[in-house]
Amino acid sequence: MSRNFIYARVSTADQNTENQVREMAAAGFAVDKRRIVTENISGSVTASERPQFARMLNRLEPGDVLIVTKLDRLGRNAMDVRSTVERLAIDDVRVHCLALGGVDLTSTAGKMTMGVLIAVAEFERDLLIERTHTGIVRARAEGTVMGRPPALTAMQQAEVIQRLAAGESISQFARDYATTRYSIMRVRRKAEPI
Repeated sequence: MSRNFIYARVSTADQNTENQVREMAAAGFAVDKRRIVTENISGSVTASERPQFARMLNRLEPGDVLIVTKLDRLGRNAMDVRSTVERLAIDDVRVHCLALGGVDLTSTAGKMTMGVLIAVAEFERDLLIERTHTGIVRARAEGTVMGRPPALTAMQQAEVIQRLAAGESISQFARDYATTRYSIMRVRRKAEPI
């Protein structure tokens, strides 16, 4: 006989999983309280490395059903979600996602849905990278200087170079200019002939 498990996850301490559990109950999934697994951990941690999820994996048996509200509860990126669902499918555990109409992600239709979602996510990521690159190229062409502003003004940098040539210490400059030794060493490195 198959058993239903709920996996509810939040990322920060000021959040709680109560709404996720209620949403699944409202969708008609009857789950024994002992099979409700909640976790407070970042989605960037792969599912198999999350303590509560890993413990739940050891409890799941063939024929069981794992229910999540959204795909991002299983993982932050498409590859992690896909590998988690595939691993569960190998163990004959079905995965239902409420946000996708309760579709079983291990079924043929679920696999197709996952494939489309992963393709769309990758497409969006590639578009974002492309737009970011285009924006950087345009900004540089317009003369925008990228990165953090220098810790020292051009005048201060020239003064540092002169004083370094006179033998003053890097630590003293860092104190005088209220900056780090690394900032002073960077000025010295830029002034050295190649």
